[in-house]
Amino acid sequence: MATATDTPQTISHYLRPIDRAGLLGFAEKGRNNPKMRGTNKVHTICEGQYRTLSYVGEHSPVVVDEPPHLFGQDTAPAPGEIVLSALGGCLAVGITAVATWKQVKLSKLELLLEGDIGNPAAWGAGGAEMIPSEMGFQEIRVKVVVEGDASRDTLDEIVKHANFYSPVANTLRNPVNFHIRLADKE
Repeated sequence: MATATDTPQTISHYLRPIDRAGLLGFAEKGRNNPKMRGTNKVHTICEGQYRTLSYVGEHSPVVVDEPPHLFGQDTAPAPGEIVLSALGGCLAVGITAVATWKQVKLSKLELLLEGDIGNPAAWGAGGAEMIPSEMGFQEIRVKVVVEGDASRDTLDEIVKHANFYSPVANTLRNPVNFHIRLADKE
């Protein structure tokens, strides 16, 4: 999973670090209150066809589209690609946090993600009759390229630990309560 050699390397620079003291304080809050939760909020607006803009706080919108063979304009990543992007980002955050916790300095971190997904149900618009477990990603593969001032075994342990505790990876692996309804009229 992780790549690095066990022979000493000369590292010319490290990735920008996170605040270790802040991380340890955040971890202590979690230990003291394991039921602590936050809420992520997104406002998604459809422009037409399949192009959407999702607004998160004061950030530029996350743009989503579909490729032409799925009747989109291919102006942005597809929804499944955004899911893989979220997974890659979450795993990278976790790997960085665990490395910081273990006092390992990283000099390189890249994730290569692939997911096998199909849409024979045509989004439920008259395609194949399917059950939920047959739809969506059927397999996701992640390769992690990570280098730093630790052995390959230590880097592999960091990656495995981060994967185990990744909120997004666990959302994809485990059933989650999901509610959808029409919004109240204004």
